[in-house]
Amino acid sequence: MSRTVYICPCFLKLVSILPVRRTPGPKQGEWTYNDYANLPNDGRRYEVMDGVLMLLPTPDGAHQDAVIRFVYHLFQHVELTGPNKVMVSPFDVELTPKKVVQPDVLVILKANMHNLTASRLIGPPDLAIEIASPGTAGYDRLSKYVAYEQAGVSEYWLADPEERNVEVFVLEEGHYQSLGIFVGKDTIPSRVAPAIAVVPVDQFFA
Repeated sequence: MSRTVYICPCFLKLVSILPVRRTPGPKQGEWTYNDYANLPNDGRRYEVMDGVLMLLPTPDGAHQDAVIRFVYHLFQHVELTGPNKVMVSPFDVELTPKKVVQPDVLVILKANMHNLTASRLIGPPDLAIEIASPGTAGYDRLSKYVAYEQAGVSEYWLADPEERNVEVFVLEEGHYQSLGIFVGKDTIPSRVAPAIAVVPVDQFFA
């Protein structure tokens, strides 16, 4: 059964990801990929969640350090070992016409490479990784979690640079199941990228 996450005002106080108030375009709730693609390039990052245009906060240094390290290791153990693709934000993923996201890191396996265009990925990646920050942690764990689950993203990793850990979710019968939170010398038991198991979690964080 599909689920829709509505962001209540009490939750918005805890995050810095907010609906955009004054941007030319359709009413909130009616945004599609085509509307989003026509936004002027103002240097900001946006996503569309259930037709609502959202403004993303600027990532901090710890976030960017973690992104670089995830891409480095995934590139070595996933992209270079087969005809797979590792990509990094900002790159659009059109989960549905009214859900357009920019995962911090994503992996597309050979079987789904036909969904990759020059402008975006149409459909779910095989693996989506979000690097939590104080302004995005709730959004990543609620709205993004449900969006990825509903779209059929096989694996979702939530990385926390402050706690230096990674939680791994895998899709089982249409719903995410947590394989656990991995820290220190633990390795990630990925089904999408099994070769990454040689990399201790500590190496993903500066």
